Amino acid sequence: MKQNEPIVDMITRFTDIINGLKGFDRKFTNGELVSKMLRSLSEDWNSLRMLIENIKDVNTYPLEELYGTLMTYELINAKTKKKTRKSKEEMKEPPKRQIALKLTNDEGSSNKNMSDEELDDLVLLVKK
Repeated sequence: MKQNEPIVDMITRFTDIINGLKGFDRKFTNGELVSKMLRSLSEDWNSLRMLIENIKDVNTYPLEELYGTLMTYELINAKTKKKTRKSKEEMKEPPKRQIALKLTNDEGSSNKNMSDEELDDLVLLVKK
């Protein structure tokens, strides 16, 4: 299995290879196919592989059921990773910043003509 390859693509490739070998009169038992499929999974699938090998009888486990199990596992993992990724992004979100206004004193401004009371009101307005 290729890294980050969807399981459907892997199943399609696996089926193409098996069908090609069947064209050369190579016959496989169901147990051989299930074993080969489980062995070809990447390390990300180790937990599921071990679970299937320990709980199910690989020789009698239907290949179609294995396909369904693998697809379901991939969907559940994708949803879990998506939720985890969202929560990590929310944690990394920087805190919202407040806007601060800077009071500048231009030479051409009329601050000199303002009374002390008006200047205090302006300072209070800027502080709010």
